[in-house]
Amino acid sequence: MTEYVLPGQEAIIEQDPQFPHAPLGWSRAEGERVARAEGLQMTELHWRVVRALQEYFHRHEDAPSIQIRELHDALDEAFHAEGGLKRLYELFPGGPVAQGCRIAGLKPPPGAVNPSFGSVV
Repeated sequence: MTEYVLPGQEAIIEQDPQFPHAPLGWSRAEGERVARAEGLQMTELHWRVVRALQEYFHRHEDAPSIQIRELHDALDEAFHAEGGLKRLYELFPGGPVAQGCRIAGLKPPPGAVNPSFGSVV
């Protein structure tokens, strides 16, 4: 992500083309930093989950709140070929939504850190 500052204007931030729906100010380097702090070594499948979360939040930005069950179902369906939620919990032991959102620069939706959903955060 490149930042340009023009005299007398706010910074204009260029989005990373690999993460077109990333929140403003987020970068892959920031995601790597958060992942390392949480003991994760990111793979391409991890980054696919990050992109999926960012896209989901982007598509639902006008919704009053994101429902955790719907998001879990969407992730399970999107990554069915890779093993669904079971595989995603292996990749993100802190929960694919809770931990994935932190790495993606997103605020986890209400209930994402609820231990009854398997999150250990």
